[in-house]
Amino acid sequence: MNERLPATGPAWRRICLSFVYAGRGVLVMLRTQTNAWIHAVAAFLAIAGGFLFGISRVEWCAVIGAIGLVLTAEGINTAIEAVVDLASPGRHPLAERAKDVAAGAVLLAALAALVIGLLVFGPRVLALLGH
Repeated sequence: MNERLPATGPAWRRICLSFVYAGRGVLVMLRTQTNAWIHAVAAFLAIAGGFLFGISRVEWCAVIGAIGLVLTAEGINTAIEAVVDLASPGRHPLAERAKDVAAGAVLLAALAALVIGLLVFGPRVLALLGH
C-alpha cells in the first residue's frame, strides 16, 4: 500500500488523496520534461483542430486515444528515468538501456499519434489549402 495514504479513515479521503498525488505527478512531468510540454502543445492543437474541423465521434476517439497514449508513455518514461537515476546514479549500460527503451516507447507513441493526426486532419488541411 502507498505509505502516503492513511491506513485508516474514510475511503473517500484515500481516494481523494490518490488523485491529488496523481495530479502532482502530472505537474511534475510537465514542469521537468521539455518533451511533455511539446506533447501537451500538440495535444492542445489537435483538440483545437478537432473543434475547428468538426471531426466525427470516431475521429475524436482516435485523437483522444492518441493524446492519452503519448502523455501516458511520457509519464512512464519520466518515472522510469527517475527510478533509474535513483538506483544507478552513475553511468551503467543497463541504466542507459532502460532509459533508451523508455524514450523509444515515447517515440513510437508519438509517431503513431502523428499518423493518426495526418489521417484525421490531413485531408481537411489539404482541402482548406485547395488541393
